[in-house]
Amino acid sequence: MRAAVLHEFKSPLIIEEAPRPAPGPDEVLIEVDACGVCHSDLHIADGDWTQLAGIVKKPLILGHEIAGRVIERGAAVDNLQVGDRVGVPWIHRTCGACEFCLGGNENLCIRQQITGVTVDGGYAEFVKAPASHATPIPASLSALDAAPLMCAGVTVYRALHQVRLSPGQRLAVFGVGGLGHMAVQIGVALGAEVAAIDLADDKLALAKALGASKALDARSPTLVRELKVGGGFHVAIVTSAAKAAYDMAFYSVRPTGTLLVVGLPAENISFAPILMAAGEIHIRASAVGTRQDVRGVLEMAAAGRLRCQSSPRPLGEVNAVLEDLRHGRIPGRVVLTPHRHSP
Repeated sequence: MRAAVLHEFKSPLIIEEAPRPAPGPDEVLIEVDACGVCHSDLHIADGDWTQLAGIVKKPLILGHEIAGRVIERGAAVDNLQVGDRVGVPWIHRTCGACEFCLGGNENLCIRQQITGVTVDGGYAEFVKAPASHATPIPASLSALDAAPLMCAGVTVYRALHQVRLSPGQRLAVFGVGGLGHMAVQIGVALGAEVAAIDLADDKLALAKALGASKALDARSPTLVRELKVGGGFHVAIVTSAAKAAYDMAFYSVRPTGTLLVVGLPAENISFAPILMAAGEIHIRASAVGTRQDVRGVLEMAAAGRLRCQSSPRPLGEVNAVLEDLRHGRIPGRVVLTPHRHSP
């Protein structure tokens, strides 16, 4: 099969022929129709996350926002049929027995396998996955619509539901990229008053089109004052991978408000303890989502309350896509289509 393979950190992916995976007894083989390109893929390819470097499989096929069709199933699989449309998320497999799995937080499983990190992912024509973790895709969603929900969608969905964002509360979304433009929509759907902050005019225009009541230019000399209008935000979610976004977001949160850590800069972030204590600021992180969260975000999209702004690109252009992502040139999400070969 044709695949984009990472052999060394900080090197371009190589388009090559790779062995077609063979599903085990509890797995399915999936023909990949679409695979979203996530900023996490860029961090992995660049070796930014030294904490993960020791578990990254090499050579590795990246990609954890997968939508496709089951073409083969193992002998023990009884919940999926050949021809079913399914999605494969970041969480490839969980143990089901640790305290986190048993407590409803399987996204924190201590024995989890990660799609496109510890096992091969979806930058390829085919991928295998445990039938227990491949989630059926509603008929009303195309592969292009569904693929980015497997990470970008489910991550912000879980984060905003964890803080119990209420109608009428003020939500600030820092970064209107793949995750951020969906955070705007989910915030609007939950009844929040949403402000979007970004550097790019096209991304700010997208946020307004998606229902944001304010779209603020991060370069504006009056930004700090604008962020404090009304006393600050009940929740600020950072979906950008820029450390500077956290520096701004922290100061936008009202006393007793919550800063949601979702975007993952390569550098560490830090805040003055005296300011955290003085405002009783909550800082909360969210790690992708559980299978229940995946089903929830798919249902939300199927009901027409969430739509990813996605654009298809052939697998052969993956390195150009990663370069565009590196420089913040992608509004919404780029989705690779492995079976539409480029010349």
